[in-house]
Amino acid sequence: MRIVLVGPPGAGKGTQAAFLAQNLSIPHISTGDLFRANISKQTELGKLAKSYMDAGNLVPDEVTIGMAKDRMEQPDAENGFLLDGFPRNVSQAEALDETLQAEGMQLDAVLDLEVPEEEVVKRIAGRRICRQDSAHVFHVSYKAPKQDGVCDVCGGELYQRDDDSEETVRTRLEVYHTQTEPIIDYYKAQGLVVTISALGKVEDVTARAMEALKREDHVA
Repeated sequence: MRIVLVGPPGAGKGTQAAFLAQNLSIPHISTGDLFRANISKQTELGKLAKSYMDAGNLVPDEVTIGMAKDRMEQPDAENGFLLDGFPRNVSQAEALDETLQAEGMQLDAVLDLEVPEEEVVKRIAGRRICRQDSAHVFHVSYKAPKQDGVCDVCGGELYQRDDDSEETVRTRLEVYHTQTEPIIDYYKAQGLVVTISALGKVEDVTARAMEALKREDHVA
């Protein structure tokens, strides 16, 4: 089964991708992981990507597509995969279609995680990270520390990352609406989009996603 996962920042794509990939017994292919792995292994694509990143430039689509293609050709992806963070725009979606068609394959579903914009802002802007250990994460509404501004685990100072500010979140949402959201219409034209609400507990969203995929006859 071959799935693309889409949704705005703060929709919980990474979390859902991990659970869905496990439930479906397919690899979770994340753009972030692809970049880190290629740069760490100093592959040709990794070196190329790093040269753009070091210069403060966006990595061209063809480099990202090349990394994704290499990963999808690995033995563990023979029976399918779940793409998270790719494609990010229509040109990448078209390139993905071409790549799959060349291999005699096609996507089975595009799972769209739907979250109201104000909920996205609330989720991300309310996040607080511990300065002593970034694995200690709290939220002013959903997981408030016992003492304001102090980590329950180690007593470190809790702070809001710059890219979690409301202004930055709204900018990220605008980029999503402009660049990534159009791929939903692109895939709707192919009859591939399955939209579910990403509100509620993580396990409930996963169950909702699995049920929606089955209902669309995408899962045996």
